[in-house]
Amino acid sequence: MGGVSDFGQMATGLARNPLGIIALFIVLVYGLAVSTLIISKILTKYERLPIVGFLVIFPFAVLFVFAWLVSAHSGKLFSPSDFKDERNYITAQQQVAVASLGAASGRRTSSFDEFYDIISSVRAINLTESNAYQMFTRRVLWVDDKPENNVYEMQAFKALGIEISLSSNTKDALEKLLENKYKAVISNMGRIEGQSEGYVLLKAMREKNDATPVFFYTSSDLPEHNMEAISKGASGSTNRPDELFRRVTAILFG
Repeated sequence: MGGVSDFGQMATGLARNPLGIIALFIVLVYGLAVSTLIISKILTKYERLPIVGFLVIFPFAVLFVFAWLVSAHSGKLFSPSDFKDERNYITAQQQVAVASLGAASGRRTSSFDEFYDIISSVRAINLTESNAYQMFTRRVLWVDDKPENNVYEMQAFKALGIEISLSSNTKDALEKLLENKYKAVISNMGRIEGQSEGYVLLKAMREKNDATPVFFYTSSDLPEHNMEAISKGASGSTNRPDELFRRVTAILFG
């Protein structure tokens, strides 16, 4: 019984974060395969061959998947409980957000002052220990037919636990808004559908009594464009990553 109890305690500990769940899955699958091989006396050597092959190939498959997770989704492999002080976790995620926004602004010929604004925007977010776990419930719909242009901006939001859903056109965006609840919508203005398609989406949302805040992330930062967007019912328009980040997070974490 002691062994079962010890394993149960170990499993409980591992199940507290994504890395632990992966490790627990590996242990269970490998244990089941080895157990099957040991007790399968009635199997011929040819029938045992697939099991042996699995035992040989499985570690390499796990290594490949783990390498992919670390390189592409490292931020999702940890939870706040992995840190002795949750504030350290929050600080680490804020640093990822700053780096991502800095990279995004670099593509837009950012100045030192703009980068300082980025740091200030991230630090201004009220991420306390009590809402560190609640960060992962916040959702944003991002509408853009070229999402590859916003990779760094999305990384900054995701670093703070914000879930990003992608949509490439107005029709799909409206369908997603009917199916799910979002705290905010980020949209570009001109798409293959039309040069003012962002306003088409906004109008359709308001006609459906959808009051979700809409932010336009466009190529222009002219004051008149921002005022026009606000006059039509949007929450604003900008081409600056730090400004977009500040406005959206003010809604999500305000």
